Amino acid sequence: MTAQRGRTGRRAGDSGTREAILAAARQRFADYGYDGATIRMIAADAGVDPALVHHYYGSKERLFAAALRLPIVPAEIITAALLDGGPQPGTSLGEHLAAAALTVWEQAGMRATFLGLLRSAVTSERAAALLREFVTATIMGPVARAASQARSGQGEPDPAELEYRAAMVITQMVGVAMTRYVLAIGPVAAATPEELAVTLGPTLDRYLTGPIGPGPAG
Repeated sequence: MTAQRGRTGRRAGDSGTREAILAAARQRFADYGYDGATIRMIAADAGVDPALVHHYYGSKERLFAAALRLPIVPAEIITAALLDGGPQPGTSLGEHLAAAALTVWEQAGMRATFLGLLRSAVTSERAAALLREFVTATIMGPVARAASQARSGQGEPDPAELEYRAAMVITQMVGVAMTRYVLAIGPVAAATPEELAVTLGPTLDRYLTGPIGPGPAG
């Protein structure tokens, strides 16, 4: 998509400016992905100054969340749960991570948006790309950092291994989201978030810190 160049600056009316930025952001994220779309590009497409994008949305991640109509920024919830607070005594990191993810998904607005992407990704490559960017941009990073922190004292972590561990955690959690919220498979749909967190905890612990095989380089 070619950026529409023109006069930059504040548009008349805050709502019109916000919507112009969001429309440009949705198109850029869809065409170029999270990493490829820059604030400067989005601002140029919207006909505003990049500073105005930061004024309204603060950060690229918050703009991405707004573009997908997410009521919260998942990375902030997961980071706060895993890196700032950490597990309570008697609770493993895997169980704590599962509980944090389920806390996000149990919110109706978040669940509706995420499930819309999940359903669409099955048949639409564009939707699949957006879902992939959503997972990579808002979930994989915090999970990889949690794995690195949990493995401290075991030598310098290999970034590729941490990414692989984070991706394996995501396979588990996306599978739970599919079976609980989309397919509504009886026992999984009926379980409480607390019960699911206890069940998932040991598996996520192994993905985060245990032996997982050679990984992508093996």
